[in-house]
Amino acid sequence: MITILGPTACGKTAVATALAARTGGEIISADSRQVFRGMDIGTGKDLGDYVVDGQQIPYHLIDIAEAGTKYSVFEFQRDFLSAYESIVSREHLPILCGGTGLYIESVLRAYKLVEVPVNPALRERLEGKSLEELTALLATYKRLHNTTDVDTARRAIRAIEIEEFYRENRIDEKQPFPTLASLTIGLNIPRELRRERISLRLHKRLEEGMVDEVQRLLDSGVPAEALVSYGLEYRYLTLYLTHQLTYNEMVRQLEIAIHQFAKRQMTYFRGMERRGVKIHWIDATQPKDDIIDAIVNIYGDARKYALHTTPNN
Repeated sequence: MITILGPTACGKTAVATALAARTGGEIISADSRQVFRGMDIGTGKDLGDYVVDGQQIPYHLIDIAEAGTKYSVFEFQRDFLSAYESIVSREHLPILCGGTGLYIESVLRAYKLVEVPVNPALRERLEGKSLEELTALLATYKRLHNTTDVDTARRAIRAIEIEEFYRENRIDEKQPFPTLASLTIGLNIPRELRRERISLRLHKRLEEGMVDEVQRLLDSGVPAEALVSYGLEYRYLTLYLTHQLTYNEMVRQLEIAIHQFAKRQMTYFRGMERRGVKIHWIDATQPKDDIIDAIVNIYGDARKYALHTTPNN
């Protein structure tokens, strides 16, 4: 498998689809929000990128859940493995691509997970606490949780709920996950260029109708609190549409939040490296063909010496 990761706005999808076109691969999305139907502009699905020189690139784990519902890491692992085995059975190359660090790490490090039930007593105890208080509490747990997406109180409470479950229950080998060999590529861009791309992309998405998209979701019956819990674009646009922010406040706060999100993504990826995932970082400002050439060359070398390496190296 080849894994392509990086912060938002670094061009992951375009690189992954070009690589798939070159190698006969199929994309498995590792994005915690692109799983939801109807959440297109705000999540940056960019499905047009999946057509390369007239060739439709197969993709998986996009538009597989209803907006307003929850989708867990446990479910991602299950759905990832189904897609992975299907791709391998066709003798195609699986290409995992996304920016949700916990999803990617759960696969690369073969997390053994169980489905964590709701803890009503814990939720009642934590209700009313601020995001800052909840984040500080989450940091006290020994098990590292993905803080990249913990940008609302609801998400933080769920993260604490998961941590409490794992602390109070001995998790055995009942939920095995196979160890998979992956060449892991990280796309990196200078911080200032990343900030520029994020700002330009945000205004482009607003022009393309992102506000209308969120309004349609609300009109279809998706609860406002559910959209807020998805964070970033859906959080701030919902606050605007429910008259809790002005338009200018929404744009300003959202832009800041996306910049902070990208920084957290990079922090998480560096943490993955410390935890043993080898990431080959590539300069994403190079011409795309040069990036693809570099990945193909690294992949060829990795396969050549596969008998002498460990997964993720």
